Amino acid sequence: MQHDSPSRVDTTLGLLAGGAGSRLGGADKAWLQRGGVPQVLRLAKRLSDETASVLVSANRDLARYAEAGLTAIPDRRTEIGPIAGLDALASACTTPWLLTVPVDLVDVNDCLLRSLAAAGGEGAFAIDDDGAQPLVALWRVEALRAALSVALANDEIAVHALQARMGMTGVRFVGFRFGNLNTPGDLAAAGIEPPSAR
Repeated sequence: MQHDSPSRVDTTLGLLAGGAGSRLGGADKAWLQRGGVPQVLRLAKRLSDETASVLVSANRDLARYAEAGLTAIPDRRTEIGPIAGLDALASACTTPWLLTVPVDLVDVNDCLLRSLAAAGGEGAFAIDDDGAQPLVALWRVEALRAALSVALANDEIAVHALQARMGMTGVRFVGFRFGNLNTPGDLAAAGIEPPSAR
């Protein structure tokens, strides 16, 4: 079944910031800074021209997001990984489409929404030079909620399996790496300031 491709006004940006940051000593990746700008604010601004509103999947320091003018949505279920963040975002999203981006990406390409939307159908996920990036994805919210209901009821928590269930398409970003901030070495390579004591 085909659906109209999303436009900016039809799409919410969902930043996934609910991870524990265990390989960075428990640092909250959302507030890691590059050039004095926290990751969560940098990505929200970078994608503001492509989306109508922003939600953040987060599980700690929620008041800090409010102070920054962002709406943070905590997980409704715990200990199930990124799919819990997708569930939280899908439950709060009020637009037909949701563009998800992990908060620990080093970079995003120009025209991310348009590139994923060009796949049509039930949404799409990115494939960069490192391989599939299932959390860099465009979801049709109605279909996502239905698929999550089934997946969570059956304790199926793999995001790639959820996307296969939904019939989502991979979109290749040739010559591009989104990158991830997982280790101190990753931070240094990206010019990210070390975690503060906050």
